[in-house]
Amino acid sequence: MQFKQIVGQQGVKQRLLNTVRENRVSHAQLFLGPEGSGSLALALAYAQYLSCEDKQADDSCGVCASCRKYEKLVHPDLHFSYPFFAKHKDDTALSFIEEWREALLTHPYLSLDIWRSYLEADNKQANINIAECHQIIKKLSLKPFESEYKILILWLPEYLDKEGNTLLKIIEEPQPNTLFLLVAQNQDQILNTILSRTQLVKIPTLGYEDVKNYLIQQKGQPVQTAEEAAYLSCGNLTEALAMLQQDTKSHHEAFLNWLRKCYSNKGLEIMAFVEQVAKAGRENQKNFLHYGISYIRECCLILSGAAELVHLPAVEKETAQKMAAVMTLDMGEGISAELEKAYYHVERNANPKILFLDVSLQIIKILHYKMLPQGTQYMN
Repeated sequence: MQFKQIVGQQGVKQRLLNTVRENRVSHAQLFLGPEGSGSLALALAYAQYLSCEDKQADDSCGVCASCRKYEKLVHPDLHFSYPFFAKHKDDTALSFIEEWREALLTHPYLSLDIWRSYLEADNKQANINIAECHQIIKKLSLKPFESEYKILILWLPEYLDKEGNTLLKIIEEPQPNTLFLLVAQNQDQILNTILSRTQLVKIPTLGYEDVKNYLIQQKGQPVQTAEEAAYLSCGNLTEALAMLQQDTKSHHEAFLNWLRKCYSNKGLEIMAFVEQVAKAGRENQKNFLHYGISYIRECCLILSGAAELVHLPAVEKETAQKMAAVMTLDMGEGISAELEKAYYHVERNANPKILFLDVSLQIIKILHYKMLPQGTQYMN
């Protein structure tokens, strides 16, 4: 991975390059950025630059022996650690290295959901276990084999439980030229003992223009499609790329039909909808709810007098304006809150029939009976 392959983040790239030029490479760094910001890709590009045999002014050369090995993720001095779904207590990241290489090479903006799809995760919880911690200590106790640096990229240290404390000594007193590059999304979930031993590298959310231009120039998307995905993804390139795989037209029609049924309080038709959506699968349910949350947000913008900020295709914008004519801003906020709660519970494997029936009843209260939520109670 080279810096030029990473979308946006010019300021971060420059700061990383400066640490090498000025010989200020910290042995333990935490790349902290939200999902889809490119933090893992940046850590990998930084590692490749450090190991490059013919460093250029602003990037690795991409053609030396080291870079070629990095491009295939097979360099002997590049190591990875990441959450996995252990089948046995002795499993480590190396047990899943082939799946990891395939996932990362295919999805440089990898998310835990995408990573899960490469493994037989079932209902197991991802974690970085004590066996993996011991494996990290073992392989980093050795000297670099080919390059100047031996580098460990530890993705999502949030999944290190108290076992992570076994790594404190090697993080604080590593072998010479050994680097730890931790890539995280949530600082609050990282062990404080580890956090205090790292230098923070903040990765901001990608800008709207960066995502839009990438989708147009690199993915060949029409301008209108790219603009919509860039806006709805809120700077999350992983989410924007996932949206390109979705049939947003069907989401739009299905979501509007659901709201119409709730507005008219058509019980039997709502039950039929619940039966249908319950069979759609967890990811499709999440995508449907995500679309609904974004669509209601656009309706709220119209109700707030900010229609010029709405980024929807013409047909969808027209229906959003019609929807805004039959509800208030408070009603829109209430529906949005119910959809967000539903999304949260779908992620946690709630029973879909019970969940979508409950959400439907709450939306009926808001749209049909004009009863607005106040805490856990409703009032006229």
